[in-house]
Amino acid sequence: MRYENVCLESLGYVLPDEVVSSAEIESRLEPLYTRLRLPAGRLELMTGIRERRFWPSGTMPGSVSVQSAELALNKTGLARHQIGALIHASVCRDFLEPATACGVHHRLGLPHECLVYDVSNACLGVLNGMVQIANMIELGQIEAGIVVGTESSRPLVETTIDRLNRDTSLTREQMKLAVASLTIGSASVAVVLTHKRLSRTGNRLFAAAARANTAFHALCQSETDQASAAMQPLMQTDSEKLLHEGVALGKETFEAFLTEARWTRDRIDRTFCHQVGVAHRRLNLQSLQLNPANDFSTVEFLGNTGSAAAPITLALGFEQGQLQPGNQVALMGIGSGINSLILAIDWQQAAVASPIPAPHGQFVTAGSPRASV
Repeated sequence: MRYENVCLESLGYVLPDEVVSSAEIESRLEPLYTRLRLPAGRLELMTGIRERRFWPSGTMPGSVSVQSAELALNKTGLARHQIGALIHASVCRDFLEPATACGVHHRLGLPHECLVYDVSNACLGVLNGMVQIANMIELGQIEAGIVVGTESSRPLVETTIDRLNRDTSLTREQMKLAVASLTIGSASVAVVLTHKRLSRTGNRLFAAAARANTAFHALCQSETDQASAAMQPLMQTDSEKLLHEGVALGKETFEAFLTEARWTRDRIDRTFCHQVGVAHRRLNLQSLQLNPANDFSTVEFLGNTGSAAAPITLALGFEQGQLQPGNQVALMGIGSGINSLILAIDWQQAAVASPIPAPHGQFVTAGSPRASV
């Protein structure tokens, strides 16, 4: 996939206030740890994740998506009537029906002509949404669009803790299938894409490559598929097998990506990847023969934030001065299923850091400092 007319115009994100450490999760797992004689500290040691964040109990994903979308939209200079598509793309959503995008569209005051729907594809949802909006812009169907998603980790983590403590038949090997669920964090992110003639940033999204290996679709799947703030999901993940098969698919995708972007490895200045854990990051970059010094990581303090992970890492990297004019950026994702998607961005605006703390809600837009709401 190649694009001549698409720009990544802005990113908006919101993070929860409540920080939950891996040590705190282990303290809540004391019955399990005592029974299986597990050493304290193993969760952070195995994953590299020291903390993640939770929304308040009962938070609906769509309500937070409205906030991050507002932050992204308000920094573009676009009128609401110019938005031709809204995609809600996280794993978490308000209801099975209607689409969470409908409520977000209504509260944002977007036009009746706007395409409105949900996309769900595990950790790739937001990146998939970006490609769909880019396709519509390139085809001349719309001038601008927004993809937004909010992941909520509290229900999954708390349900997993409860089950691990109650099921006294679980062995150490069976417990491993639940470790991935304990790494999940909450976050919300929105991305606005525009036609280049409307862009004030010139940050061109100009290529993408995707691959799928669905022979391994069962390596990570939920036992109970529910949607709403009161959901009580359970997941089983063969983390080791998923790690190796995901990295293998990522390598295949990356080779196709280099061809599509017409790049060599040394042309890539910065990488921003889906954040799973330190072992995944290390093996993935090693497999792709990419310099870890050029990669920005958030997994240590956000955990795995699902579909929000790659774009919110890009936003945070921007805020922390990781992007300069002319940087060639690879935005990379691998999601259960297994799917892989990589986007090429020609970044044209300098990052401007701000000392203003913004723990509640933040925007990041090319050429602007961050601010809180």
